[in-house]
Amino acid sequence: MSEYQGPTRVLSGVQTSGKLHLGNYLGALKKFAALQHEMECFFFLADMHAITVWQEPEALRAQTYNIAASYLAAGVDPKTAVIFHQSAVRAHAELAWIFNCVARLGWLDRMTQFKDKAGKDKERASVGLYTYPVLQAADILVYKATHVPVGEDQKQHLELSRDIAAKFNHDFGAEHFFPLPEPLIKGQFGNSGARIMSLRDGTSKMSKSDPSENACIFLKDDADTIARKIKKAKTDPEPLPSEPEGLDGRPEAANLVGIYAALSGGGDADVLAEFGGQGFGVFKPALAELVVDKIAPISAELNRLEADPGYLHGVLSDGAARAAAIADPIVRDVKKIVGFLS
Repeated sequence: MSEYQGPTRVLSGVQTSGKLHLGNYLGALKKFAALQHEMECFFFLADMHAITVWQEPEALRAQTYNIAASYLAAGVDPKTAVIFHQSAVRAHAELAWIFNCVARLGWLDRMTQFKDKAGKDKERASVGLYTYPVLQAADILVYKATHVPVGEDQKQHLELSRDIAAKFNHDFGAEHFFPLPEPLIKGQFGNSGARIMSLRDGTSKMSKSDPSENACIFLKDDADTIARKIKKAKTDPEPLPSEPEGLDGRPEAANLVGIYAALSGGGDADVLAEFGGQGFGVFKPALAELVVDKIAPISAELNRLEADPGYLHGVLSDGAARAAAIADPIVRDVKKIVGFLS
């Protein structure tokens, strides 16, 4: 990317496929709120990605507003960052088709997430689910984004975006037209590097689709619900260790300590310096109090914003216009490079 001379930009988004939870807040929204003051940021609602699996249309619309409200409630400022829904900027789809003709089938065959999501029924999966890493590349490169916040499960897709950008630049003799986007990793932004896991299984990522209602803390959960879920969180019979190394082989304990550390702005060592040697009967109430303290204001603001869909629609419409003002000229240049008639 060193040869690319364009502006530094960040692009990230969240699928509009359900309510957001504590893991989404710590892994994405909290970081969005920090990043917006450091770089030019585009944060989108990935409704086109959401429909790679079936979504009820009315639910999809409601989920889009819910996640827009979640962004704002978590501190993302629509006057600072560009917030928009993906389907409102047609340049995403246009560039995705061109990239479908640049990407190679073998590259997509190596994408592990399709195998994980399609499972044994891959013949019944949508074509969109198979090719959505190409759309993801278009999401990034349609703004010539230079940096993308990624978790472990998305690094492979960012590598694909880099491969597509490099092949496009090479094939069409458009040297450095697209940047090769770089990952933003732990330590480069925000305070949290924790990967938030299920409250019922410390080896599985926290997910809104978990069959247990006690596995996931949603941003809309009230104080009593949060306290109940943390009280029921799976643990082991041993007290907390005094050093982080003592969490090895204790995934549930490590998860709860990680949540506390992420919300308090410290590290695991700081948490264990305070609670090491104590049992979960002491630690869980303290954790519940901290989660409620951090999440309750977000929940209240989220509910207030959801009650005003007109305002949310205005925010998204304004964001889409700002996004299109950047994306449309880039796609026009791409079409000219490819050889399309103007």
